[in-house]
Amino acid sequence: MFLTKKHLPRRTFLRGAGVALALPFLDAMVPARALGWQSAAAQARTRFTGIFVPHGMAPGYWVPSTEGTGFEFPMILKPLEPFRDSTVVMSGLWSKSAEPPPGVTGADHWVASAYLCAAKPKKTAGADILNGVTIDQVIARQIGQDTLLPSLQLAVEDPGANSSNCGEGYSCAYTNSISWPSPTRPLPMEINPQVVFQRLFGDGSTQEERARRRREDESILDAISTKLGRFKRDVGAADRVRVDQYLDDVREIERRLQIAARASSAAPAAETPYGVPESFDEHIKLQFDLLTLAFQADITRVSTLLYARDLTGRSYPESGTTISFHGGSHHAEDPKKIEEYAILNRYHVKMLAYFLERLQKAQDGDGTLLDHSVVLYGSNMGNSNQHLHHDVPHVLAGGGSGALKGGRHLAFASKTVPTGNLLVSILELFGVREETIGDSTGRLPGLA
Repeated sequence: MFLTKKHLPRRTFLRGAGVALALPFLDAMVPARALGWQSAAAQARTRFTGIFVPHGMAPGYWVPSTEGTGFEFPMILKPLEPFRDSTVVMSGLWSKSAEPPPGVTGADHWVASAYLCAAKPKKTAGADILNGVTIDQVIARQIGQDTLLPSLQLAVEDPGANSSNCGEGYSCAYTNSISWPSPTRPLPMEINPQVVFQRLFGDGSTQEERARRRREDESILDAISTKLGRFKRDVGAADRVRVDQYLDDVREIERRLQIAARASSAAPAAETPYGVPESFDEHIKLQFDLLTLAFQADITRVSTLLYARDLTGRSYPESGTTISFHGGSHHAEDPKKIEEYAILNRYHVKMLAYFLERLQKAQDGDGTLLDHSVVLYGSNMGNSNQHLHHDVPHVLAGGGSGALKGGRHLAFASKTVPTGNLLVSILELFGVREETIGDSTGRLPGLA
């Protein structure tokens, strides 16, 4: 560890023309007086990511055959095997909030907004929308107020082409966002990685400056090169290596964004914003890479990501199957079609594993970002062919800064434990004590 008389603030920026580059957690950010009794881990902050995937998972292909520890990862969840010690699989949960209220029809596909609040939204296609406050925003109020972005909302599918009514009398607001800071206000989910990058690092760049930088293939790092050289002389060798690795990641993302921008400009797809990769595979990996950088630099500690919108007809060539997402979910209980849908589900989990690997490789104090994160991945459907909302798939990954123990399968009796119980328990991992949230009836036993 490199010691200085004055340690660096946790949020240290290198500033240039229109650029403010936040730095990752460094040894120089730990006060010298803390040595011997307080490690860098004590300085760490737990991050939260909530990921929603519609249309459930193929029945028979995602629930481990045994409970507790030592279970075998089933076919869909197999990509998570390398992260066994950081993974909790939960089966048997009941997404009651996705079911229509008594005497009311037409919920189901229109309630992605209920995923992180476990509350049934008001049936309306007008401006009088009403939902629950989502846990990501509750967590952001607790741990995100001293970061540049209290929370970050990402998506990988454009919601902009929809009317106000997404079907059966429900507003598209309930489908387009899974992040709600108040019952009447959904937050927009950002689809364009270029916009995300500018929010993280632009800090005042004008549109003209950004356009010029793209034309000249400049990096934002060019604007801070002089200050960067001076900074690196004043920190220890380990910090210099960490900074270099972080900057390499920034450069690599810039390179990929430039490729995406050129491709989008040369052959724009219908309803695709400028700079969005045509490939889902490249698109979601860019979003996950940007999120990892945001966590490294402590720009934000809270995020959500919408994999796809309900009823999407998108297909995923990299998955190994050509079926569409929604079409494949209606497998008519045909074993061959169920197996094919499981292949698509496994691909989506593989993308989650990509994110976990990125977090695992990023040092954070005396641990990794994965050690200091809680990642929730799940759906509000079980068997989507029958539109059932019990036995829904949920996975928690990460160490929660020591509060979450992985390597377990928690199996609950069907239609007894609402997903609200999981959300209340997640809040507790972040020091938020709520008696209830949405349809919760208590806490998940043995989660923490």
